[in-house]
Amino acid sequence: MAHDTALETLEDHSNEHGEKKENLWSGGKEPFKASYGKLMMWYFLLSDAFTFAGFLIAYGALRFSMDTWPIPDFVFRTAPFGIENGPLIFVTFMTFVLIVSSVTVLRAVQEGKLGNRLGVVKWMLITVFGGGIFLACQAWEWTNLISTEGTTIYTNPFSTHTENGRYLTDSELADYASTMGWASMTEKYKDHDGNESEMTYYVDAETETAYFTKVDHHGHAPEDMSIAPGTPYLITYDHNTHLYKQGAYVLTDESGAVVKDDFGKDAVKSEAYGPRSFGTLFFFITGFHGFHVLSGLIILLVITINSWSGFYANRGNGYEMVEKVGLYWHFVDLVWVFVFLVFYLI
Repeated sequence: MAHDTALETLEDHSNEHGEKKENLWSGGKEPFKASYGKLMMWYFLLSDAFTFAGFLIAYGALRFSMDTWPIPDFVFRTAPFGIENGPLIFVTFMTFVLIVSSVTVLRAVQEGKLGNRLGVVKWMLITVFGGGIFLACQAWEWTNLISTEGTTIYTNPFSTHTENGRYLTDSELADYASTMGWASMTEKYKDHDGNESEMTYYVDAETETAYFTKVDHHGHAPEDMSIAPGTPYLITYDHNTHLYKQGAYVLTDESGAVVKDDFGKDAVKSEAYGPRSFGTLFFFITGFHGFHVLSGLIILLVITINSWSGFYANRGNGYEMVEKVGLYWHFVDLVWVFVFLVFYLI
């Protein structure tokens, strides 16, 4: 009797463990209720997020280690249609368009879950249109910075003053150059209105430094000739000769008195170029993001064509490909928010 009871207890124990083992095995249940394709998309986006984070952290480390880093309101103050003093207007429009495109791709996903083929195609095309506008805006901004402002991955004309000073007038620079024995040079240039003029500058052969009176990149003299630490400036870029002209200024103390050099003369200096890494990082990071946008547009177009043909409807999986590319597009939009913060606001 005792033996039979022990056997029954053992069988019950085995059945209990067997049920537990069966409950532990779910038969290949999808993690987080996500398909293999969506799970792999999340893995890709996570790795890409680390890549962008590394780039932006590197930018931030350099940005806050240099006193002469350009001020965004000064660098990005131009826009199409002749707007020249509208900081952040253009990039705000770009950001708005990209965020709206994130909403439209969400609508495409919703229509896909409802099985509405034409609705999916409509909202996908609107998303493609918005992404195309963003890329066109970015192309204009690059063209303006390179061809108009003279910014490249090697040269950055934007910077910030770190010393008090006052820009020299033509007569002041000529008088000082004569006492120093600098060679006089004359160069032709065109102003903003296309009128041809001549500019005289002086070259210190010993230091191989050229001294110009201060003009902006349109050939106009600045209204305020005084400069102070933290004041942004732009080195003149001549579109005809493709030369950068560094404006000359005399150092002054906080009271405005001119500082003398070791020889008892007014301490004349020329503008220094801005940190080269600014242009390098700007074009690389925004270009890397732009490549993501372009890749997304190509994928969106392919999926739109497949949706129109009924390819995904025949699968009967609720247009999952639309949902996957939607995840990618949301990620691209989110990354741009951080790029916008780092480059245009800080």
